[in-house]
Formats: sequence, C-alpha cells, structure tokens
Amino acid sequence: MARKDITMNEAEIQEFLSSGAKVLQVATLGKDGAPHLAPMWFVMDDGRVVFRSFTKSQKIVNLMRDPRITVLAEAGDAYADLQGVMIKGIAKLVTDPAYVLKIYGGLAARYPMVGDAPVDLDDVALEAAFGRFAPKNTAVIVEPTKVTSWDHTKLGGAY
Repeated sequence: MARKDITMNEAEIQEFLSSGAKVLQVATLGKDGAPHLAPMWFVMDDGRVVFRSFTKSQKIVNLMRDPRITVLAEAGDAYADLQGVMIKGIAKLVTDPAYVLKIYGGLAARYPMVGDAPVDLDDVALEAAFGRFAPKNTAVIVEPTKVTSWDHTKLGGAY
C-alpha cells in the first residue's frame, strides 16, 4: 500500500490526539543546537496540542530562545496497531496564570493528577490543587507548520 493509504485525515488526527495518545514526546533545541527530548502529558485546546511546564524547565528555556518545536504522539504495541502524529511547528508560550490553570484542569480531567483517576475539578478545587503552581508555569501551544500521521490499522494486517 502507498503511504497515503495510512495517513489520517484531520478528524482522525483530532480524535487520536484527544483520546488515543497519552504521552507527547517534545523536542526542543538546546543552546548548542542539540535536540532536547522530554515526555509530557498534553491536552487539546481549540484543535491545538497544549502542554505546561515550569517556566525554568529546560524545554521552556529552549523555546524562549528558539520557538521551533517538534512533538510526537504515538500508540500501539504491534506493528499492525501503530498510530501516530508528528507535528513540526512554532511554540506559542503563554504565561497567563488563568490560562495555565485552565490547562491544569484539562490535564487533571485526562490524567490521574489528583488521586488515582482523572477528575473534573470545579474552579475552587482547581485553584486549591494547582493555583500556587500556575504563576510558575508556562503553557505551550503548538502551532503546526507540518503534520505527518500514520495509522497502520488501515493496512488490515498487510504490509
């Protein structure tokens, strides 16, 4: 089969990023030009991948200097089950604590950040859990310049 036969369409990409993939591999460029790679939890906001990190973290320091970013989300254990999306883009850095807190809320609803399971937090619980961290964090919105995707389940077991 041709490469185009396993490419995801936009709706499939959004669905995969919203519910199929759980860990985002984030690549930024260090001062020496070498890649810095880190796994991150993420959410989707207005169709864009968004994650947060402490403002003093290496990935944020790198993005302040050079906003180019590549992220990869992949799922599947067997070759026939592999699905993934790689996004090359520009990082939009947001330091507004209210927005960062919103991202914390999305993360808590998707990952077990408060207890053993994901939870939807009301504004009071969200502020209590993460309010003190929000001013020390930066949210990163990945603005895509190129998106590459693959879905080996479309191969139907063939190579």
